[in-house]
Amino acid sequence: MHPRRRRRVTRRLWTAVVAALALPVSMLATGTTPAQAATVQCSVDYRTNDWGSGFTADLTLTNRGTDAINGWTLTYSYAGNQKLSNGWNGTWSQSGSAVTVTNASYNGTIAAGAAVSTGAQFGYSGTNTAPTSFAINGTTCAGAHQPPITVLTSPSAGAIYTQGAAIPLAATAAAADNATISKVEFYDDTTLLGTDTSSPYSLSASGLTVGSHSLVAKAYDSLGASGASTPVGITVAAGPAIVASPTQLGVQQGKSGTYAVSLSSQPSSNVTVTTARASGNTGLSVTGGGTLTFTPSNWNTAQTVTLTADASGTGSASFDSTATGFTRATVTVTELAAANAYDARFLDLYGKITNPANGYFSPQGIPYHSVETLIVEAPDQGHETTSEAYSYLLWLQAMYGKVTGDWSKFNGAWALMEKYMIPTHADQPTNSFYNASKPATYAPELDTPNEYPAKLDTSVAVGSDPIAGELKTAYGTDDVYGMHWLEDVDNTYGYGDTPGGGCEAGPTASGPSYINTFQRGPQESVWETVPQPTCDAFKYGGTNGYLDLFTGDSSYARQWKYTDAPDADARAVQAAYWADTWAKEQGKGGDVSATVGKAAKMGDYLRYAMYDKYFKKIGNCVGPSTCPAGTGKDASDYLLSWYYAWGGANDTSAGWAWRIGSSHVHGGYQNPLAAYALSSYADLKPKSATGAADWGTSLNRQLEFYRWLQSSEGAIAGGATNSWQGRYASPPAGTSTFYGMYYDQQPVYHDPPSNQWFGFQAWSMERVAEYYQQTGNASAKAVLDKWVAWALSKTTVNPDGTYLIPSTLQWSGQPDTWNASSPGANAGLHVTVADYTNDVGVAAAYAKTLTYYAAKSGSAAAKTTAKALLDGMWSNYQDGLGIAVPETRADYNRFDDSVYVPSGWSGTMPNGDAVNSASTFASLRSFYKNDPAWSKIQSYLAGGAAPVFTYHRFWAQADVALAMGSYAELLE
Repeated sequence: MHPRRRRRVTRRLWTAVVAALALPVSMLATGTTPAQAATVQCSVDYRTNDWGSGFTADLTLTNRGTDAINGWTLTYSYAGNQKLSNGWNGTWSQSGSAVTVTNASYNGTIAAGAAVSTGAQFGYSGTNTAPTSFAINGTTCAGAHQPPITVLTSPSAGAIYTQGAAIPLAATAAAADNATISKVEFYDDTTLLGTDTSSPYSLSASGLTVGSHSLVAKAYDSLGASGASTPVGITVAAGPAIVASPTQLGVQQGKSGTYAVSLSSQPSSNVTVTTARASGNTGLSVTGGGTLTFTPSNWNTAQTVTLTADASGTGSASFDSTATGFTRATVTVTELAAANAYDARFLDLYGKITNPANGYFSPQGIPYHSVETLIVEAPDQGHETTSEAYSYLLWLQAMYGKVTGDWSKFNGAWALMEKYMIPTHADQPTNSFYNASKPATYAPELDTPNEYPAKLDTSVAVGSDPIAGELKTAYGTDDVYGMHWLEDVDNTYGYGDTPGGGCEAGPTASGPSYINTFQRGPQESVWETVPQPTCDAFKYGGTNGYLDLFTGDSSYARQWKYTDAPDADARAVQAAYWADTWAKEQGKGGDVSATVGKAAKMGDYLRYAMYDKYFKKIGNCVGPSTCPAGTGKDASDYLLSWYYAWGGANDTSAGWAWRIGSSHVHGGYQNPLAAYALSSYADLKPKSATGAADWGTSLNRQLEFYRWLQSSEGAIAGGATNSWQGRYASPPAGTSTFYGMYYDQQPVYHDPPSNQWFGFQAWSMERVAEYYQQTGNASAKAVLDKWVAWALSKTTVNPDGTYLIPSTLQWSGQPDTWNASSPGANAGLHVTVADYTNDVGVAAAYAKTLTYYAAKSGSAAAKTTAKALLDGMWSNYQDGLGIAVPETRADYNRFDDSVYVPSGWSGTMPNGDAVNSASTFASLRSFYKNDPAWSKIQSYLAGGAAPVFTYHRFWAQADVALAMGSYAELLE
């Protein structure tokens, strides 16, 4: 009856450990000499980032054989004077020109077809010739064939064309390793437009619909490899239009900025385009290109409009470029303080993110998880979205309001989220049947997917829900005001669970569809999930829809169900706090007051995340029948757990409904700034009788939780649970506790362990740093002092501005049992950094943490490192869509993973894909075979190199922009 949820299951750059994660620790080889070295078959992919006097080398080792490599030693030599400085993901050494790398303790096993990565930094002078031969365990490896390099040269990014006009597509393609290019395909997102088999590669496309389009060229070589270009976004207009790029521009006082103007279609005679300020800041003026002439021959050649800011003003202005017979183009220009370069960066990146042609948003304006469609993380496809993405949109638009004074976009983002991600009454129609004295029926969580379905057990007593009544009194409704966590924005699966009441409307439904995935225990990775509708009307799946894959019952009713991600709802409250604070500083608090009131309401319902899953009493809760049912607030741990969920019957005449919390609490989900705002900030205090008081208790409890989980080194460990193994089992003897909840090194999911991603550290500590910066709280400062010192000691910034920050963490020991009056030192709880990354989203969150910390503490080291990270990514990792770095995805060998379906169970997906005991991740998602990047996966599954992708995740791009804006506000 209730969905399970797990997120970021295969977050970025797990490549060094992904092949080993499924194996018991006892099976991980740590030696350097395998038993059968002669059987090794391998390839090594070598890439560098060179700044003239030094470089980093990234090497991917792929096992091409049929047996696992248990323990590896890599050897190769340089021809020049390259000298090793340091290495990661292995033990590096150098003797003369010869380099030797042995596996680390965690990546010694390379499964057949899998890969691991390792890397190092070197210094040199003169030339830096790449090594030509590599060996693993003494066996020379084959070189990894490199895919073609493909560039879409036409159209240009951001171009606008008139509907029906021919759109000229052109690409260059270069093959490697003496191969030749056999063909180039041109795609509109995942739709094949056409193919060209000879150079120059081109295509004329004239049938594109009105709206935004993401175009891709994909080249194939004579050896079977393929490579896709970076997507290029364009817009097709209903009629002739003026094209302006960018549409957002920041200009510092006393300086000038420019934007480009062209036409979307060829005119029959000369066209005069006039540009003038339409409204806003009079300190901005047109000083060049106020009148431009376009002819039938140069209509699509961009010309420049120059805008100049005066020496003292600030604020935004709108400039319109107009011409008779053409739709006008409007550019928003913001005058910034003379020294405010980082706000200018914010606006630059904001413009790229919000440009419809760049592919971050759906036609409805919903942020996709990523521009790219082929990506598997917690969302299993790039054009799904999450409540996380919506919360980042709110935060991005709050920062935009701070920089420009325009709060309409923040209000609009909340309205969009409310429309598409908070279920309406039609989506949750039977909440009036909810019985707060018996919130749900117990079902145990099981260890592995093959143990499901889990039997419902009505004999287990559950506690009462103490907040349902006061929420109804406060808001006059039985409905829950929280975001569902996952949405299929383009209805790719075809369930058609359309927000607003479309229960299984099917593949023909237009617009977004609610979906669910995770529901079968801690070992169920994203690769083992069965996608399912949120409103199961038994139209798809098997006889009982999808319900009998998850819970065992004597009969099944058609029903709806939603799952809330508490960290996302808390981030939405966090964004509302900043919007309200910044708007008031501008004298515009009234502009956002209505939206801020809705955030307070969301925070009121977010208290469901504080409760045990079945409202049982918190602390020493062992045995589903012996752990006592809660009788009120004694079922609340006052922390943000992994989820809360609610559901009910579709039948409104004979309805029922349920609600659950979650017994599992992760350190990375806490948000003390949101707790502070909901308890102490007048505009965000909830309406309910006890909401503000509960959040006040939560604030103190969260700060204690961080202190309890802080390792001897400074990093924050996993979390705690009130229900061991999700079924109130007995924990191992000696397990430490926090208010009676048991320490859990890897709360909620184990494949990979939930405590390993450094991003959780950066996200969570950033919220602590914001709270500290706003209040100066001593407890927050104590946690930050230790954490920042640890993080800085693990951060490397190279001379060229490239950087390495922690990626994967390894844990040992446990914290001391919590004693609030005398907290322990946690001398037995330790963390080590297993590998490092240059991930831009995580680096941005980390830079924000350092920024807020430095602003209050005065730490010069934190300020310097924050600036270095921001400057480094800005200088080294920009492209046409934003800020991004290549990623090797060795985990994509799991596209062939089996998905457990009980023997004898059969059904179909909306598109006809079979669901049965032979199902795999890919077989349930046959749409992937039409993706332009699918051939990379095919090649990898057939024994090729681990594929490399450059992803533009919405949350990461927003976080980079926010980091720039935060630095501008606090430290510039």
